[in-house]
Amino acid sequence: MGTLAPLRPGTVTLVAGGPGDAGLMTVAGRAAVEQADVLLVDHLAPQEALAWARPDAEVLDVAKLPRGRTTPQERINELLVTHARAGRRVVRLKGGDGFVFGRGMEEVLACAEAGVDTRVLPGVSSAVAVPALAGIPVTHRGVVHGFSVISGHVPPGHPTCTLDYTALARSGTTLVVLMGVANLAAIAGELLTHGVPGRTPAAVVARGGHPDQEVRVATLATVADAAAGIGPPAVTVIGEVAAFATTRQLEEIR
Repeated sequence: MGTLAPLRPGTVTLVAGGPGDAGLMTVAGRAAVEQADVLLVDHLAPQEALAWARPDAEVLDVAKLPRGRTTPQERINELLVTHARAGRRVVRLKGGDGFVFGRGMEEVLACAEAGVDTRVLPGVSSAVAVPALAGIPVTHRGVVHGFSVISGHVPPGHPTCTLDYTALARSGTTLVVLMGVANLAAIAGELLTHGVPGRTPAAVVARGGHPDQEVRVATLATVADAAAGIGPPAVTVIGEVAAFATTRQLEEIR
């Protein structure tokens, strides 16, 4: 069985915390948390994982709250570099997988530019794990042979949106939307405009991997209404596999 090489002073380790419950973190991720001198922690990272840290470890909250308090990415990069240059073993604990809409590569590049060595410990991505926790396979033999993961943080037609919704509508893949709660009506409307049937199954999974996980099942035509009142984090699944969704209460993972 492989083991994580000890963290070296003066380095940064990016640890993916998974979708919610600390039990979904990797063994390597836990080992890194246990060895850290300094931890920079996102608000979506599993807070229970901080119990694994050494009593003398410094924990820095670098949350980016939707429409609330936020730590600029430039400041996070600065903290990573400063603490590493001071000879500390730095762990950047992120929710989900830091390389899936997580700005992980921005932090790697900032450290590289400053001459700081980094290591990336990938984790369980919410794009796949959260649907699974709700009973939804993003692929299923005889039903769908692929899935597309998109960010919904800006609506279709926004100047910064780079997504081709015409191609997505024709792709024949399951569509997994991250960070899309606020723009779900616009996203669903765009897919309907491009020919995706309104009866297509859809599901919204809120706070996936947490004890208060909630699943709302709908169709593409009704999903925005079904998601009313849900706040982030939430994952939306659009496609035939969403019909497998279960609304049973999540049991804690230990």
